[in-house]
Amino acid sequence: MLDALSASFDTEFVRNFLHIARVTSPLWITAFVVGFLFDIWIELKRREWVRKQGSVLLEIKLPREMSKSPQAMELFLNTLYNPISGSLIKVYVEGAMRPWFSLELVSIGGSVHFFIWCHEGYRRRVEAQLYAQFPNIEIHEASDYSLGVHRDPEKITFGWFGQFALTKPDPYPIKTYVDYGLDKDPKEEFKNDPLVAVLEFLGSMRKGEQAWIQILIRAHTKEGLKLGRIITKPDWRDNVKKEIKKILKEGILKDKDDKTVDSTKHLSQGQKDVISAIERTTGKTAFDTMIRATYFADKEVYSPTNIGGLIGSMSQFGSGALNGFKPGFSASFEYPWQDPFGKEKAQRERQLLEAYKRRSFFAPPFKNFNGKPFILTTEELATIFHFPGGVAATPTLQRIPSKKAEAPANLPI
Repeated sequence: MLDALSASFDTEFVRNFLHIARVTSPLWITAFVVGFLFDIWIELKRREWVRKQGSVLLEIKLPREMSKSPQAMELFLNTLYNPISGSLIKVYVEGAMRPWFSLELVSIGGSVHFFIWCHEGYRRRVEAQLYAQFPNIEIHEASDYSLGVHRDPEKITFGWFGQFALTKPDPYPIKTYVDYGLDKDPKEEFKNDPLVAVLEFLGSMRKGEQAWIQILIRAHTKEGLKLGRIITKPDWRDNVKKEIKKILKEGILKDKDDKTVDSTKHLSQGQKDVISAIERTTGKTAFDTMIRATYFADKEVYSPTNIGGLIGSMSQFGSGALNGFKPGFSASFEYPWQDPFGKEKAQRERQLLEAYKRRSFFAPPFKNFNGKPFILTTEELATIFHFPGGVAATPTLQRIPSKKAEAPANLPI
């Protein structure tokens, strides 16, 4: 009897549901179609907006003597922070978006280069602020090294092509230049610069080998209607508070009357250090970030050991107690039976190469391509991308032969 009652109830429920769906169909079908067309409209307008911005690739050449600490790079990165995309008309009619930038470390046959990619309209700001912090550098517009590379399995082999992710949630910082004592501006012989390992790896490439590291950044902020979101997305500080509460909860003890004891007194020194590190970085300017990297070479000189070198070169930025980098989405598969004919790997390599060339992750056509942006502050970004001093003895690092002499003050005008 219960079974019959249940079946009757189910039948009645389904009948009522179908009736309501049929009656309201004009509303939800219209809403679905409008939403679908709206997404297509925004996609097309954003593509058009990106094309109109233009872009430029700037190469930075360093002097032989560079005495600035990574803090100078942090000050420069602060000037790139622009969380505003424009008015509602610009966002929804013209497709305007927050600007983004690409910080790139590149080795071509062992010759190491520093590049910064930006929209054409930001060129003067980038150059002016770089010269303000590093007056002895040289900045040149460069032809895009990536455009001449095409996936040709007959000639070159892609050893690894992928994106990095964080090992822990965003609030946990990586090991930064402050942790390495570089904020105290020690003498060159006493510096322990984590970027040196990356530069040494890049400098070890031979003729016919290339290794690229691309760091895409965009100002992080609370996202609402003016940033193309109907449902507001809070900024990362909400997650920071949650993580700190989680750590504090680990120190909670109960006394014999089952009353809570002050948690901070029972935290280990390591836990206190983690909270301190999180709170320090929370006060810094934050950027949405995605890091891509690849190693490839002519078939006759390809060395699979360089895959481990590329991925491992990022390990010194990590800490077991804090955060670090790990491989995320890549063109490779862990087991051969996952892609027995190599078709999927080939397709991924083509997509990643095209996304790299376009510097596309925050905007179409590769928006959030197989990953989500993570948060890095200016302190963290300045750690993984800065101009090293003499401690970086990589012989193939492109440097200016001599210091630029200042013009005499009494030159006739």
